[in-house]
Amino acid sequence: QVQLVESGGGLVQAGGSLRLSCAASGRTLSSYAMGWFRQAPGKEREFVAAISWSGARTYYADSVKGRFTISRDNAKNTVYLQMNSLKPEDTAVYYCSAGPIPTTRPVAYDYWGQGTQVTVAS
Repeated sequence: QVQLVESGGGLVQAGGSLRLSCAASGRTLSSYAMGWFRQAPGKEREFVAAISWSGARTYYADSVKGRFTISRDNAKNTVYLQMNSLKPEDTAVYYCSAGPIPTTRPVAYDYWGQGTQVTVAS
């Protein structure tokens, strides 16, 4: 029903910024909560940020609060993750996801993108 494709990853220096995008096809995203997760080699997938279907509510992991901003444009079927003040520990594959509620738990999301690599050099 929903296909998600992330883009915008790459290599940046510590302190730099990246803006990730997640484009959806198949159905509009207006009725879905959206989440961003990340996974570094040898580590568990961890919650980064989530946003409600309307965009009225946002949630962030403590590790990214104040540095990352999640937003969405339902008319464009796209969700964004603006990442500022990047740190080497932000290095991971970043995944976008869609589900019924903006939860921190990966299992609650129904659809996942293929991921995009973010590498922050020290």
